[in-house]
Amino acid sequence: MKNLRAIILFVLVMGIIIYFRNDLPLVRKNIEAFFKQANIATSTNSILTDLKKEISTPPPLRQSGGASLVSGDLTSNGVIKQTNQNREENGLGDLSLNAKLTAAAEEKLNDMFKNQYFEHVSPSGRGPADLANDVSYQYIVIGENLALGNFGGDKALVNAWMASPGHRANILNVKYKEIGVAVGKGQFNGETTWLAVQEFGEPLSECPSPDASLQGTINTMEGAVSSLNDDLKTKKAVLDATSPSDPSYNQKADIYNAEVKQYNGEIGQIKVQIDQYNAEVKIFNTCTGNN
Repeated sequence: MKNLRAIILFVLVMGIIIYFRNDLPLVRKNIEAFFKQANIATSTNSILTDLKKEISTPPPLRQSGGASLVSGDLTSNGVIKQTNQNREENGLGDLSLNAKLTAAAEEKLNDMFKNQYFEHVSPSGRGPADLANDVSYQYIVIGENLALGNFGGDKALVNAWMASPGHRANILNVKYKEIGVAVGKGQFNGETTWLAVQEFGEPLSECPSPDASLQGTINTMEGAVSSLNDDLKTKKAVLDATSPSDPSYNQKADIYNAEVKQYNGEIGQIKVQIDQYNAEVKIFNTCTGNN
């Protein structure tokens, strides 16, 4: 009878040893694989700063003949109306007036008169992207058309842009959704003349950004799991240092296994969140052409 009890006890002890020596390292291996995946997922913090933005700036259009030409008044609303009319005639939707792009166009107009230059980049090195940043306009694509001269009115100005391949491409760009226009008459190189600026944009809001609150949830859950992982390592070290024949061994093993089960459950929950976030990232990158 004693021998039978001894055999049963020996089998139980060996079973426990085999369980912990073989199964737990596998759990640890899965932990490492999880953290590698989590780091990849949270690296999408840099999506907006890494966004590949497009800027279209055809060579500025200068009307020949200077002040000798018959001049008509230019209006920003009239230029927008003529621009949208050309888009409609080519099967495109109208551009919406955007206050930020209007402010950028006015800044460009005033700067060209003030510093007497007619280029997309100012003598100080500032271009359309800087203007967009000045007015906090977040974009995927922006474009700028410039014109100088005494045109016969809004329609004549837009027709002149439409006759120029680069400016026409801007006016008929299917990506653009918004516009801002500034026109003004003043002294340029000793002559009284008009300057006109069109700022086009496809706003970043056109593409659904990944849910920032979801990423915050993932980060919080990762912190909790990391703390739990540290606690598991401590308990595993204690368990490894305890002899299977120690009366407290089974109790420690049960506590450890319960915590491992909790840990793996939380890993599963985070994986679901990460998969959802990465799906949103993919949609965003596809929309912006940032793949």
